[in-house]
Amino acid sequence: MRHGPRAAARGAERLADAADARLPVLEGGSLLRKAFPEHWSFLLGELALYSLLVLILTGVWLTFFFQPEMREVVYQGSYVPLRGVLMSSAFDSTLRISFDVRGGLLIRQMHHWAALLFVAAIGAHMLRIFFTGAFRRPRELNWVIGVTLFALALAEGFAGYSLPDDLLSGTGLRIAQGIMTSIPVVGTYLAFFAFGGQVPGHDIVTRLYPVHILLIPGALVALVSVHLILVFHLKHTQWRGPGRTNGNVRGKPLVPQFSASSIGLSLTVAGVLAVLSAVAQINPVWVYGPFRPDQVSTGSQPDWYIGFLEGALRLMPPWETDFAGHTVMWNVLLPAVVLPALVFAVLYAYPFAEQRLTGEWRQERHLCDRPRERPVRTGLGVAATVFYAVLLLEGANDVSAQTFRVSVNALTWVYRVSLVVAPVLALLLTRWLCRALTAAERERLAEGVPTGDIRQNVTGGYESDHEPVESFRPGAPRRELTDARTGTPSRTPRGPGRRSR
Repeated sequence: MRHGPRAAARGAERLADAADARLPVLEGGSLLRKAFPEHWSFLLGELALYSLLVLILTGVWLTFFFQPEMREVVYQGSYVPLRGVLMSSAFDSTLRISFDVRGGLLIRQMHHWAALLFVAAIGAHMLRIFFTGAFRRPRELNWVIGVTLFALALAEGFAGYSLPDDLLSGTGLRIAQGIMTSIPVVGTYLAFFAFGGQVPGHDIVTRLYPVHILLIPGALVALVSVHLILVFHLKHTQWRGPGRTNGNVRGKPLVPQFSASSIGLSLTVAGVLAVLSAVAQINPVWVYGPFRPDQVSTGSQPDWYIGFLEGALRLMPPWETDFAGHTVMWNVLLPAVVLPALVFAVLYAYPFAEQRLTGEWRQERHLCDRPRERPVRTGLGVAATVFYAVLLLEGANDVSAQTFRVSVNALTWVYRVSLVVAPVLALLLTRWLCRALTAAERERLAEGVPTGDIRQNVTGGYESDHEPVESFRPGAPRRELTDARTGTPSRTPRGPGRRSR
């Protein structure tokens, strides 16, 4: 029996239908046939998952050689410039991993690069969820889990960053101790408990170690597992398009297409991290030297994901208040305690607030919004991103001032004004741009695409020929711009025509 092109087309169509969540499947095979959209933006969550896997594997390897102790020893290892220097056992073991253990430096750097990628992938994934409205009912719980994962990733990164006990990480711990003591009444007790006495203490690395390798990783793995279970249970969001509705999901089935591409992505992530770790140096602790309370390395900044806290601390004026025998350090409390708490409170509450204000909390939403169709939400997201960028830039104001030879004080005042003005301007500009893009798209769909042919009519005027729109981006409407809430056309569609000039 021969199979021609029509038979092949019918086979491909049946394969696509098998990935449609509306169609019944045999019991036991529903999981294998679960559909996953093919757009690249849906891979950001997988990047976070596979970077976490690299983190776990490299972290387990490092635990065999790292000594989480503050006991002082004299370094006698392979790195000659530090021989005979008094340092903690934690820093000594970090140097031994870097110079004396075969492949140790590569694994250390893979672990650090994977940590940066993990936080970046979670942040990018959350931005995709936010701008496309994929946090709406019934996925509010998954959004809450995602925000919690992001907070835990920040805490995990800071804990790992602090373990080597080098001069840079020790400076960060000293800042953390100042943040703790800024909390009224209980701050001094919190710092004393964490450090086991006065800074630098003898217990901080020993206490951070189980937090870094056991408590937070366990919470991360548990929340990621719940997150994936909810994704499977609630089904994936998707862009609008032909055959895609609130009641189905079309895309690659889990086995074999999606599994093959996902495994390929995991191997790519591991390979890129390995190559990056081999050619790009990161966190050279031997350059900083061991931590000493009386020294601070020049131009020291934390990893980028903590940079906004550094910038907030540098941006805040030196305000203090004496009240009932206590000194309230507003210049530390507001930027380092109150601001992060407000940021995460807004992130947790936003899905519920938006759905209440828009009246969408009673309906399930499985189709992604295009950011241009939600100008207010998109404007708020861009404004928040600009707010974060200003704080991140301020975190390196000393390096910027030295590089561009400008005053640090002048640069700080520029960033203070920008922190208030720039997000507002970003909101207004983004909202205007979204509406302009929507209007231009509506006009293009209504009138068609110019062909470039111009002719003169009988009245002496000129007309340009148009042809129907044939290429569409993911989620783009096929005729008129659809209403984001109802999914129905916002105007009566018009066919392509000619424009008089």
